[in-house]
Amino acid sequence: MPAIPQGSLVLVTGANGYIGSHIAEQLLEHGYRVRGTVRDAYKAEYMHAVFDERYGAAAFETQIVKEMAAEGAFDEVIKGCAGIVHVASDLTLNPDPYKVIPMVVSGMQNALAAAARCPSIKRFVYTSSSAAATAPIANREFHVDETTWNDADVEAAWAPPPYHEDRRLAVYAASKTLAEKECWRYMHEEKPAFVLNAVLPNCNIGRILSKEQPASTGGWYKKLWDGDAGTLTLLREQFAPQHYVNVTDTALLHLAALLEEDVVGERLLAFAGPFNFNDTADLLEKIDKSGCGNGSRTFERIPDAPRDLKTVETRRAQELLRRYRRPGFTGLEDSLKEAILS
Repeated sequence: MPAIPQGSLVLVTGANGYIGSHIAEQLLEHGYRVRGTVRDAYKAEYMHAVFDERYGAAAFETQIVKEMAAEGAFDEVIKGCAGIVHVASDLTLNPDPYKVIPMVVSGMQNALAAAARCPSIKRFVYTSSSAAATAPIANREFHVDETTWNDADVEAAWAPPPYHEDRRLAVYAASKTLAEKECWRYMHEEKPAFVLNAVLPNCNIGRILSKEQPASTGGWYKKLWDGDAGTLTLLREQFAPQHYVNVTDTALLHLAALLEEDVVGERLLAFAGPFNFNDTADLLEKIDKSGCGNGSRTFERIPDAPRDLKTVETRRAQELLRRYRRPGFTGLEDSLKEAILS
């Protein structure tokens, strides 16, 4: 039996985002009702356009939560829900830690407190990030498991000003690290009745559910395929080698964290495998020549391109994916193909 019965209502914060929309879709596919929060009404409109015809207007509803850091932000929208998946976060990449970290941590505290006050909540899942475990570090061998934390970026984020652009990723990583640590502190000290799990995905690639979505990292690879020069520069010159994960696999790991009775107090590592720009270029050219394009796409490779040499303990995540009829993690070629054909 699942920890939450089919037909139950699940709150998904940030349901219009790339990961949030896939979590909502998988919940609907598996017979659950979804209440999604968005910051703006137009974001609700394009998500209803995706889901209403497929699942019926009664299966998916939206509520506007403009500021998740405002006290009591989730108190009303959580009523009647059996579980919550807290995806919403700050993705502005502002380099000022005081404009990002307190808001993200406060949003987490509000979600936890609302869940604790709602007796129907049985499960709480936090969408953390690979950045809460480690920053991308090229050409260095090390191992990541469920005990690994990115304390280095927390220290870097809180270093004295000035706050230049080179601090953006550290501030984002610190916000995810400190928000997740707040989850576990809350569970240890406050002892709420619900079960908490966290999912830590790296670079998400795969289907894009709506053309209205920026689609985060998945959108980058669609733009790269379409010839966007700015995205080429970003991915070739600025994007560090790291691990990818198919966004549907990420969503299904959230379902496992929400529904599987034996998943209790876990950090699920959604790292499918390492890749760099040259790997991406090889596969995009292969896909182009296989009939998905006109065969003319070419990408200049990076000489002696850096690589992600870390290893990650993902046996638990892969075992859970197999429960949802996946072979383990989806490969990079299939993930890129899903993104570019969306």
